[in-house]
Amino acid sequence: MRHAVPVSGYRIAEVAAVLGVSDDTVRRWIEAGRLTSDTESGRAVVPGVDVARLAQELADHPDRETTRAAAVSARNRLAGIVTKVIRDKVMAQVEMICGPYRLVSLMSSEAADELGLEPGVRAIASVKSTNVVVERP
Repeated sequence: MRHAVPVSGYRIAEVAAVLGVSDDTVRRWIEAGRLTSDTESGRAVVPGVDVARLAQELADHPDRETTRAAAVSARNRLAGIVTKVIRDKVMAQVEMICGPYRLVSLMSSEAADELGLEPGVRAIASVKSTNVVVERP
């Protein structure tokens, strides 16, 4: 039987990366009491449960999805920029960078053309899958 590994704290830069904000924003949230922090080896550390709580608050904010997200079933939406499009007569491979993540989508060339997907275009990747692998870093 495996025992659950306790969630430790996160450094400010890690919190910022997870929540998609700047280090300064995290520091302001700590100063305002929106996040708590302890000092570990001279560095500010935010408890993992606090990061999870704030992430959920941000996700539940009513203004978060003011686009068509309410009308579609895919809830995993990542805003990013198209970095590469490879087309042939039938299919297109579209690569995007969404924050620290690289996503690759295969779609019809017709769909890519209709969406105007070219390098430099802002886009949102909506992901819906019944099989998502979760791993710990």
